[in-house]
Amino acid sequence: MILINLLPHREAARKRRREVFHLTLGMAALAGVLICSVAYSWYTTHIESQRGRNTFLQSEVKRLDEQIKDIATLQAEINSLKARQTAVEDLQGNRNLPVYLLNELVRQLPDGVYLNSLKQENQTVVLTGIAQSNERVSELLRNVSNNSEWLFKPELVEITAGMVALSPRDQRRVSNFSMKMEIKKASDQKATVSSAPAAAKI
Repeated sequence: MILINLLPHREAARKRRREVFHLTLGMAALAGVLICSVAYSWYTTHIESQRGRNTFLQSEVKRLDEQIKDIATLQAEINSLKARQTAVEDLQGNRNLPVYLLNELVRQLPDGVYLNSLKQENQTVVLTGIAQSNERVSELLRNVSNNSEWLFKPELVEITAGMVALSPRDQRRVSNFSMKMEIKKASDQKATVSSAPAAAKI
């Protein structure tokens, strides 16, 4: 006997496929929403964490900036104190310069040279005097150039012929001169003395 199915099986199969499609579509949409929410929460957590790190770094940068300002202020104070210390040391060292100057002039003046005046302005010393001859003035220049520890750069400003009356009948020809030279600071002298042993070792 032959059985014939008269029910609308094609419509039923089509309906089942539609229901499966809709169910699959809903599940895919739900899965997509879940995945998006998980990704959103993950990114949000990371963003908040990065913001917290950024806030911490900014606060640390501000704190370091304050410390740098304090360090710069301290450095300026240190430089100021060093400048004051150097000024005090220079004053203490240079207060003996007149003694060194007079002692050095006594050592370097040759016989036959007499000083009339001595004037110091800063590190420049100006001498005026009388010499028995021009050769005596030249000798004084050589002594200061080659043998002096404190005086350097001697320069003859002027030399003129003159007469000196030793008695009413005895008059002698002399040379009136004026010269200038430099005197070393005490700090420069210390630097020269300290560098001499090092040069000797080399």
